[in-house]
Amino acid sequence: MVALSRRKALIWVLLLAAGARAQATLLELNTASRAQLESLAGLGPGLVERMLQARREKPFEGWQDLRQRVRGVGPALALKLSTQGLRVAGQAWNSPAAAELAHAPS
Repeated sequence: MVALSRRKALIWVLLLAAGARAQATLLELNTASRAQLESLAGLGPGLVERMLQARREKPFEGWQDLRQRVRGVGPALALKLSTQGLRVAGQAWNSPAAAELAHAPS
């Protein structure tokens, strides 16, 4: 009986964790702080600095604008950031390559 209780508890923990990930906080690149951006997996201090510098010149109009103006942001990173809740001008990353990357073997 104890094993069944532990199993149920584990299932509940996994379901809660999955739900928390599904409700990821959205983060707008055009207003995010340095600390918020650096908290995203895949963004280090150098890339964040390039993003902030480009943003100071003018806000990003969308993902394509970001990718054109900031070296180091390719389709794979855009997809990774978007799945963590990053938005550019209110938009999630969406491209034909995104579907391929999402289903590609790791």
